[in-house]
Amino acid sequence: MLHYAVVFFVIALIAAVLGFGGIAASAAGIAKLLFVVFLVMALVSLVVSLVRKR
Repeated sequence: MLHYAVVFFVIALIAAVLGFGGIAASAAGIAKLLFVVFLVMALVSLVVSLVRKR
């Protein structure tokens, strides 16, 4: 999941440098969404692992 967020971020950077504003904005939005989903899943995994150790 984090890998895809980084890939879309790189696509956004390249598109912005080349002047494709719409594509850059879309790719940046997708990268943000994937990063948030990654953070939520990581936190849920952390909480579940802490609860299971008890």
